[in-house]
Amino acid sequence: MSLDLYLLRHGETEASQTGTYCGFSDPDLTPEGLAMAQAFADKYRHLPWQAVFASPLKRTVATAMPLCKAVGLNMQLRAGLKEMNFGDWEGQTPDYVQAHHNQDYVRWLTEPAWNPPTGGETGVQVASRASLVLAEIEDQFTVGNVLVVSHKTTIRLMLCNLLGIDSGRYRDRIYLPVASVTLIRFDRHGPMLVKHGDRSHLPEELDARPGT
Repeated sequence: MSLDLYLLRHGETEASQTGTYCGFSDPDLTPEGLAMAQAFADKYRHLPWQAVFASPLKRTVATAMPLCKAVGLNMQLRAGLKEMNFGDWEGQTPDYVQAHHNQDYVRWLTEPAWNPPTGGETGVQVASRASLVLAEIEDQFTVGNVLVVSHKTTIRLMLCNLLGIDSGRYRDRIYLPVASVTLIRFDRHGPMLVKHGDRSHLPEELDARPGT
């Protein structure tokens, strides 16, 4: 037996449709995003879940809720699982940021682990707070299935931490679509990537929707 850690990115929001930066800002899921959350619950409710951890933002709570209701588990909210704080870039498009915060934007694109969005967090800061949640899970659970519902940047940085990928390359090396599932299995050799960016639980019309 091993610990299977399922990392689920939240469902669709208006920001994921438009490509605007959305970190600590707190939009709701779109109707399609809610349907994505329900589709995940329908597909994965049969597993014997040990726990569900989630970022406390509305879009992650709404994504985790259908599974929690289906299997009768209380959601455990952790601030360490929040999305990166994009500071002055919140709610803005990449084109706007490039025009109005050009030097910070270029530095961030070059080395996002150490250079923050203007007034925001570095990737290292996000990875550090998320790693505390991972450590808590590993300490508490040695076998079984645990779900973590979080955000695009945060999950990618957690994967870098777990898989030995340079955190500065999280944007270049890891693709993570909306409502996708990544499975990490912890066994005697350490964390192993079993499944990544999977959206096979979504019906065709939802899987076909564009989004960042």
